[in-house]
Amino acid sequence: MSKNGEAFILDDRARALANYPHMRKAGDFLFVSGISSRRPDNTYEGVHVDENGKVTLNIEEQTRAVIENIRTILKSAGADLENIIDLTVFLVDMKDYNGFNLAYNDYFKIETGPTRTTVAVHQLPNPNLLIEIKATALCNK
Repeated sequence: MSKNGEAFILDDRARALANYPHMRKAGDFLFVSGISSRRPDNTYEGVHVDENGKVTLNIEEQTRAVIENIRTILKSAGADLENIIDLTVFLVDMKDYNGFNLAYNDYFKIETGPTRTTVAVHQLPNPNLLIEIKATALCNK
């Protein structure tokens, strides 16, 4: 373990695009790096290409994939979504805010869900990405 805690790098998740782990455990906290809907094979959930090459992006599908990716990462440390205390959400376009919330609300309740900040960003690392989420969670004891 390094001075800044234990790194979690999962072989069954898409690898980071630079030198950082999927998650870091420090004390009683789990810090999940910004996660997208990218699959291990570098394709993206919520990205559909028709026979003419037209790309359609789906914020609800991408949101669900991101949250499920975060769930899998948390489970590697014995935690789950209910352990999340704070989320930071990055949307490329606030026009997707309502669709994002539709998917988000399937996972979290107002009484028990995490605090959350949602911001619009100019772009994410791939033009097919509509959303990225980073999370802070409490470890199970």
